[in-house]
Amino acid sequence: MSEVVGEGMPSPQQPGVTEAPEERSEERAEEGGAPPTQPAASEATHLQEFKFRRFFVLRPGTLNQAIRDIEALVDKEVDGSILSTWLMAEVDHWNNEKERLVLITDNSLLVFKYDFVMFCCDHVHRIALNLVDRICHGCFSFPKYSLLKRDGEGMRIFWDRLREPSFTSRWNPFAIDYPFISFTHHPVRDASERFAALCDIDTFREQLEEAAQKAHALKPVPGKANGVLVLNQNIPVEIYVGVMSFFGNQNKLGYCMARGGLGF
Repeated sequence: MSEVVGEGMPSPQQPGVTEAPEERSEERAEEGGAPPTQPAASEATHLQEFKFRRFFVLRPGTLNQAIRDIEALVDKEVDGSILSTWLMAEVDHWNNEKERLVLITDNSLLVFKYDFVMFCCDHVHRIALNLVDRICHGCFSFPKYSLLKRDGEGMRIFWDRLREPSFTSRWNPFAIDYPFISFTHHPVRDASERFAALCDIDTFREQLEEAAQKAHALKPVPGKANGVLVLNQNIPVEIYVGVMSFFGNQNKLGYCMARGGLGF
């Protein structure tokens, strides 16, 4: 007569059969809670938060004050109404990153160099939207034998396709007469949902294109083809060595942030 094992009764264990080590380790992991890799992930998160806190733009109330300050500088007769506000990183022709606040208005693209330490605007670059003729977006590219590289994507805005930078401007790291401006993501874009929205370069490009198309329709420039051409292509940076930009970008010298006992 065969033995029937009832419900709730333990099954007789066959001699010589032991519990698999993998099963015991899984049970211990379930009983003990978090896997052993969690402390490492937690440390990485704390390190990222520490790096973010060094940026002055993340200090409580700083961004709100900065936005109020730059909005007060908008000339409504020239620029029109404010459409959107953005936090970006400008990439100049020598590959230097620079922290920027940007406003899109009815008639202008306003790029502000703002001091988040002293709460003041140092410089405003006004670009008429009806002059913007091309927007390129994609990865940054460098000459074949350049020692530099840049991860991530960006965008470049052109407003005078007929004018090329002079030889002197190309070799002058402080030249500001270029007929284009380039942007990439700000490093704090992952700090919170609000900063993710402020630093969203794809949405920024879409809104800029829409505003520029409207400006072309309302204020066409005589003798100039109206409309904005949007291209998905590499963004060239014509620099080979770039020791200054390498050192500056590695140390985030273009951003207002705490640096040991100093903040600038």
